[in-house]
This record gives sequence, C-alpha cells and structure tokens, in this order.
Amino acid sequence: MAKYYNEPSRTFSEYLLIPNRTTKQCMPSNVSLRTPLVKFNKGEEAAVHLNIPFASAIMQAVSNDTMAIALARCGGISFIFGSQSIETQAEMVRRVKKFKAGFVPSDANLRPDQTLGDVVDLTARTGHSTIPITEDGSANGKLLGILTSRDYRIHKSGRDAPIAKFMTPFEKLVYGEEGTSLSEANEIIWEHKLNCLPIINKEQQLRYLVFRKDYDQHKENPDELVDAEKRLVVGAGINSRDYKERVPALIDAGADVLCVDSSDGFSEWQYETIRWVKSTMGDHVKVGGGNVVEEEGFRYLVEAGADFIKVGIGPASICITREQKGIGRGQATSVIEVAKARDQYFEESGTYVPICSDGGIVLDYHVVLALAMGADFVMQGRYFARFDESPGRRLRVRGNYMKEYWGEGSDRARNWQRYDVGGDTKLTFEEGVDAYVPYAGRLKDNLDLTVGKVKSTMCNCGALSIPDLHRTARITLVSAIGIREGGAHDVELKESDISPET
Repeated sequence: MAKYYNEPSRTFSEYLLIPNRTTKQCMPSNVSLRTPLVKFNKGEEAAVHLNIPFASAIMQAVSNDTMAIALARCGGISFIFGSQSIETQAEMVRRVKKFKAGFVPSDANLRPDQTLGDVVDLTARTGHSTIPITEDGSANGKLLGILTSRDYRIHKSGRDAPIAKFMTPFEKLVYGEEGTSLSEANEIIWEHKLNCLPIINKEQQLRYLVFRKDYDQHKENPDELVDAEKRLVVGAGINSRDYKERVPALIDAGADVLCVDSSDGFSEWQYETIRWVKSTMGDHVKVGGGNVVEEEGFRYLVEAGADFIKVGIGPASICITREQKGIGRGQATSVIEVAKARDQYFEESGTYVPICSDGGIVLDYHVVLALAMGADFVMQGRYFARFDESPGRRLRVRGNYMKEYWGEGSDRARNWQRYDVGGDTKLTFEEGVDAYVPYAGRLKDNLDLTVGKVKSTMCNCGALSIPDLHRTARITLVSAIGIREGGAHDVELKESDISPET
C-alpha cells in the first residue's frame, strides 16, 4: 500500500514570522549574514562561507560569468550552468577567477625581444592594457619591465617596433616584495600615484599585480567573496553523465565548489557521481547534491559525501514538473523536514551539512522564512534573471522592458541531463517554460535592497545572525483570509496619472 502524508505540503506564503523582543543591539548594521556553504565538523569552521545567503540558480538564463562576478562582489555565489560544453563552462569559470580583485596572478606577459604587434594581439585577446615584461615571457619569470597603453602609439611606431624600446625598465619601477599585505600595497599605490603595483620575490620573479581600481571597487563591495588568493569565489554545475571529464576541467579552471544539477537528486546516478568526485578528486573538492524534499533523500546524498544539499522539487516560477509529472512538495514543508533531518544528523555524527532552499521564493520576506525554517542559504532563478548581469536579452514587450527567462527543462534549454532517467532517453517532454520577467536594472542596486529587508526582518525576530534565527524564530500558519489581510485591502489605490485637485 502506498504511504500517505496526510498533512498538506505548504508554501512560504502560508506562514508569517512572529516578532521576538527587539533589543537595542538589534540594528541592521549589527546583523551578520555570513553562512556556511559546505559541511564541517562540530567545533570547526566550514572551508567555504558565503557573506550573504544568496546563490544564483544553475540555469542558462541566470548564471554565466558576468552574473558570477557581480554576485560574488556582493558576497554571494553563482553556480555557472553546466548545460553547455565542458570547454565553454570552464572558460567562464576562468574569467571569474581572473577578475581583478586584490593580488592577481598575471596572465598577460611578453618578452622584451617581442614587438608591439605582439602587444596589440595580446591586448585584443585578453583585454589587458598593462603587460608585465618578463625574461621568458611567463607569468612568474624575472620581471624586466612594464608596458602600458600609454607607453606607445601603434600608428606611429608600427607593429615591428621592439617592446624593449617602450617599456618602463625594472630600474625605474616601483614594486612591492612578496609578503606585502594588500593594505600596504594600496598605500604604495596611493603614495606613488600608480595604477598597478607589481609584487616580486627576492629573485626578482613576478608573483602578483595589485591594481588601483581594485582598491576602489573593494571599498564599494565590503562583503566581496574571495578565496585565499583574493580571487572571486565561483561555483559550477555538473551532471551525472559526463562528470568524469567535466569535473577535472572545472577544478583546473579554478571552480571553488561544484553542484550536481538535477531535478530529482534521490537517485543512484547522483549517488555515484558524488562518490566518484570524492574518491577520485579528493575531499578538498567540494560538491553539493540535490534536489530532495524529505529526510530519506537528504541522508542518501549525505552518505554519498555531499558537502551541501539543495531542497526543492517543482516550486520555481519557471518549473512545470508538478504539472507534468505530479512530482514535488510544497517548498516550506520540504525545508522544514530536511532541516530537521540535518539537525538530527548533526547530533548523531557531529557533522553539519548546510541546506539550500532552491525555489519557491516570490517575495523578499520569503528569504527570511526559508532561513528561519532552517535553510543556510537560498538559490534563486527568477530573482536574478531580471538583472543587467543575467544572460537573457532585454526586450520591449507590450510597452514594458523585460528580460528573457527560460527553464532548464524547456525545449529551448534542452538540458535533458538534468532530468536523467537512465539509458539513452533524451528530453521527451518539457518540464520548464520559456518566458519573460520584468527588467529590474543592476544586480547590486536590487540585492542591496533585498539584503536590507532581510536584516531588518531579522531584527524584528531578535536575531543578529542566521544561527540565531534558526534557534529563536517563531513561525505561524496563516489562513486564506489572513493572507488577504496581509496586503492592501478595502481601499481604492491611487493611480499615478491622477492629479490632485487644486
């Protein structure tokens, strides 16, 4: 006989938060949204944290390198979509890791015996206008000089002119020595009015470059999410088909964390994928699993070795899995049950496995509800698809600016690996739609507003951190009439084109 869950599965819109006592310390400026991304043992720190609990979805219409850079600069993480060739996905990861932030390994170098033609070609290929000149042309060769776009005029000197004639030689360079801190490097940059400071070792070998513009940009982005080498943190999606080729390529490109992208993670294919990553690549390679909606699926993927678990089947605005297959569960109920399983597992094993609420968030306060119910961070698609940084085109539709947004299960995406059912069967019917979302402008402007709402709501709940919220949140169910009461009602809303009487 089938097993029945008699309690209805519920959505975030069916709940409200009950305020706790707001102390004088409960101010948004005191709230920390730092949260673990990957599992850790009791008494230890997670290897990777987020500075804000936001991840962009593993979707063609959402997470490319442009989105990953913008979101990491704000403190969150993007998982670059895997429904593309291994080479193009790895290149997107490289572009994120090469983005200028703090100490940057040089990836545009030439020898002094090369020509301005080589400079022009290298600049066209990389976009870099500051080129270290090393003895052997390598990134860590002996530094002999620096060439910038201000040092030559190609139309006057010609492509055949030697670099050595135009570069600033080492004897005239201002540089920092290995071990110089970022703050010290920036002081040198400001004192000498430099745009770029090379960092060398005792053998005069180039180690890093520090750029003035990175200092300015970092001041604007205090929550910027960077690795030990001050490079932006980026994730990447993988599937259960070509992971043996894709995973090494993504790790080589610099991906900080991977995630198996699947509509239903409670499968032997995903189990084997995660086990292979851990056994072959090593435990230092971090990989998330999902999606699941209950305790059994959670424990299955934890046993496989997953570093975090994504929760949610069918709640996304673009997803029609429930409509097509009748598979899924209300997102709030899913998060609540998996969070209980996570806490129970932590008590038993001493290992904390973060969970991600993936989908079902319509309003900003739903983020706080997801966190209060036990999620460590949330993953969103529609929210991020609206911004300048998303891959979709901006179009004018019926007089309004919109952005394209399509599901991974749509015919447009053709991401059949995400809905893998074994064998050679491809995507025979759609589980996602092709649509538009209202254009909303720049990511940072919108995300700052959302983060402000999250922090303010947490203050009302008497919580200064996400762990505080997990422990102390009080949540109530809301009736259908109560939901209506929560919005504007029984009034005639003003129209913007009506002028007041004089």
